[in-house]
Amino acid sequence: MRLMTMAWRNVWRNTRRSGVTIAAMTFSLLMMICTTSFYEGLIVKMEANIIEVEMGDIQIHVKDYLNKPSIYGSIEGAHDIAEALEAKRYQTSQRYLGSGLVASSETSSGAALFGVNVSDDADVSLVFERVTDGKWLNVSESRGVVIGRLLARTLGVTIDDELVLLGQAADGSMANDLYRVRGILGSISEVTDRRGVFMLADSFVDFYAMWGGAHRLVVRRPVGTELLEALAEVKEITVGQALEIKSWRELSPILATMIDSALQLLQLGFLVIYVAVVILLLNAMLMAIFERIREFGIMKAIGVSPGSVLQLILIEGAIQALVAVVLALLLSVPALWYLVNVGIDLGSLGGVSMMGMSLDPVWQGVVSAKTFAMPLTTMLIIIVLGILYPAIKAARITPLEAIHHQ
Repeated sequence: MRLMTMAWRNVWRNTRRSGVTIAAMTFSLLMMICTTSFYEGLIVKMEANIIEVEMGDIQIHVKDYLNKPSIYGSIEGAHDIAEALEAKRYQTSQRYLGSGLVASSETSSGAALFGVNVSDDADVSLVFERVTDGKWLNVSESRGVVIGRLLARTLGVTIDDELVLLGQAADGSMANDLYRVRGILGSISEVTDRRGVFMLADSFVDFYAMWGGAHRLVVRRPVGTELLEALAEVKEITVGQALEIKSWRELSPILATMIDSALQLLQLGFLVIYVAVVILLLNAMLMAIFERIREFGIMKAIGVSPGSVLQLILIEGAIQALVAVVLALLLSVPALWYLVNVGIDLGSLGGVSMMGMSLDPVWQGVVSAKTFAMPLTTMLIIIVLGILYPAIKAARITPLEAIHHQ
């Protein structure tokens, strides 16, 4: 208790120096907490965008379809496979995939056509929520299509404008028909934004004159089931069939690696920032020790052990760190509230795209145990390392050195 009282008084003997040190630690910790929340939110949004909008947890194709997509690469018995998966509580949707040319009255562009079953697709994908202008597909309007935002801009079309779709049908004939723009999507991915045309599955089948199964099965795993466990179970259900079954991590390994390593890279960034704090803290503590060499000499002369001096310096550093942590946590409450509920709007910059995946222009943070644990742990380790040298130096001062100190 006596050491604690002495340490508290020593911290505030030079209010300006202690204040600057505490302010630097507070600001650094506050920035790191907010940055961690921001990056966690970015990662959550990226993963949700990949899984809930674009890919689902797992995708099923015929062998080598991903390398050589073809209108003829349909999954035999796709409906039966979907029913078998749904019996095991896996939400499944069949998608038809094709390519062609889309033209307006002004210009034309290459198109990636997606044929979807509206009710089934809503169970595995939230793409219908990304319609920013107009409405999503409806079974009552077989000629309605929903297109990507950049494709709409390229073609110069808006809601209710007509489009002509051209392609090669499965029977070798020329596929062409007239459709009406029912909706325009917001940012999803590079392919969908620039080329995406969504239409009803029945309309897709009629357009391409194809009567086989779907080209892709999009699968969402049951809540609480790990991705690897789900992947193994889906493979077991479809065993014996010439199918290629991959998780979203296998389909997009670079994005998966980026998500896995983002917070670790952020922690390395913490070290760079905290090095500046350590230099400031080390300088302040060394100055305090040199000013008090005679004091330490007297303490040693009256019988205070080197261990007690070491504890005293460590407690002084701990007090400053504790004050900084409390202040940073208090200031983080309104900052995190703003990040989580309002976010940072990058819409003026045109949004952000990573590895072909478009992100929501409004970036919002999330709050979890990791939001506080990572910055706090990193800072406390760095502070201990920064205080240790001055504390050892103070503990080794002898009464003789103190006498000769000028």
